Amino acid sequence: MSNYLQAKEQYAKYGIDTEQAIEKLIGVPVSLHCWQGDDVRGFDQKVDALSGGIQTTGNYPGRATTPEELMQDLDFALKLMPGTKKLNLHACYAIFDQENGGWVDRDKIEPKHFKKWVDFCKERGLGCDFNPTFFSHPKCDPLTLSSPNEETRKFWIEHGKACIRISEYLAKELGQPCIMNIWTGDGFKDIPADRIGPRIRYKESLDEILSEPFDFNLVKPCVESKVFGIGVEAYTVGSAEFSLSYAAMNKDKCIPLMDNGHYHPTELVSDKIPALLAFFPEIALHVTRPIRWDSDHVVLFDDET
Repeated sequence: MSNYLQAKEQYAKYGIDTEQAIEKLIGVPVSLHCWQGDDVRGFDQKVDALSGGIQTTGNYPGRATTPEELMQDLDFALKLMPGTKKLNLHACYAIFDQENGGWVDRDKIEPKHFKKWVDFCKERGLGCDFNPTFFSHPKCDPLTLSSPNEETRKFWIEHGKACIRISEYLAKELGQPCIMNIWTGDGFKDIPADRIGPRIRYKESLDEILSEPFDFNLVKPCVESKVFGIGVEAYTVGSAEFSLSYAAMNKDKCIPLMDNGHYHPTELVSDKIPALLAFFPEIALHVTRPIRWDSDHVVLFDDET
């Protein structure tokens, strides 16, 4: 008897139909993030190095260098994956051309800059999730939504609002809700004297972004936490406590998001899920396989991933 048949019998004793559960799971869309295809470079900026405390360098050999190359690579990956899929785009993957007026900065991006991605998704029957890109940009000082500089903060707030509008466009065009995930690399390498100021500014910035009108049935904004990053080892503005508290206080327009790689090594996201489901009707997940921290290895058939 196979391991599956043995497990099926055991679950049946508790009234669980595994075949029915598998059928239901197959219909749940899993979003494939596009940024691993080009090592998180994107197409909107000419940057020499990535920022935001992320582990990638942007120099991986063989990475996609154009939207066309990335789409080809995504097609290849999608063919190898079972189940229902969506695409997940970062704002930095905007495609600028003569037809849509050419390049604009991140505070001015519009739905038209993602039309080619919508066409890509429609041809393949995919939905699309979306992320504002709060890193790898000259306007990072190095803070963004928590910056004490009002001009910097305003730029990134406008970027967030633009992404709300783009997310609603994606949802309407593709007929599926769009998860819009807000994550910033804001933080400090050493212990700051002021630990509350950046978080108050971050909260106020999020409030302004989410004041942009949107249909919560179509756009699902969420706030993602992180324990630390490269260059921001001592203090992360968007900590787990901050992000979860923000979602809890704004349940009518925000949902929590948990990333397997954004917690301490001994913390298990699988254990946190039932705790959150006691309070939230829905949650978002970034399923990755961390090795000690946010290394984003390919998931395995292990208990956690």
